[in-house]
Amino acid sequence: MAQFAFILLDLALISVLTFGLYFPRHRNRDLVVAYLCVNVGVLAVAEVLASSVVGVGLGLGLFGVLSIIRLRSSEIAQHEVAYYFAALALGLIAGLSSTLAPLPIALMLLLVVVMYLGDSPRLLRRYRQQIITLDRAIADEGELHDRLERTLGARVRVAIVQQLDLVNDTTLVDVRYQVPQHPRSRSATGSAAPDAALSEAGSPAALRADGLYSEARS
Repeated sequence: MAQFAFILLDLALISVLTFGLYFPRHRNRDLVVAYLCVNVGVLAVAEVLASSVVGVGLGLGLFGVLSIIRLRSSEIAQHEVAYYFAALALGLIAGLSSTLAPLPIALMLLLVVVMYLGDSPRLLRRYRQQIITLDRAIADEGELHDRLERTLGARVRVAIVQQLDLVNDTTLVDVRYQVPQHPRSRSATGSAAPDAALSEAGSPAALRADGLYSEARS
């Protein structure tokens, strides 16, 4: 009965983790399937190992073989790796728990709570990270920060140059920056005003007033 209860608890928590947290926040259906499969697969393997008479060495060897399998289909982000680990840990704890002790239940609930808080869009929501290629080879750190802040319209916290190409005159940089709390519009920054002035200056009425656009005189 204890093992059956842990199986139900694991299925409930992995459903909350995938359908309640991950998919509404990141909308990647493929990884939902992966998380469910990893969780149930680890749960099944752990249940078999816990209920059989095989030695601990065989179990560790099996997990060692499974650990060398690498995900080569596509590169995933760090937060998606965290979801992978949480799905694996939930299945492992549920599969190895033989009694309804409060500690395993609390640990499983703690994993879901940590993922809810750690992956919350409200947590550090003004901080961003991008890989940017600049059309100049900028070796000076101060000049690089100024250029990135003008380009992004944000405060650069960390700028790590990954490649400085002096031949092609480009800079590849990993930027961690903080966006302003109330981003200014283009008109507020003054970038839209020159465009409007140029548009008015180039209108037919303005050209007539300047004498650059006139009808032919007889």
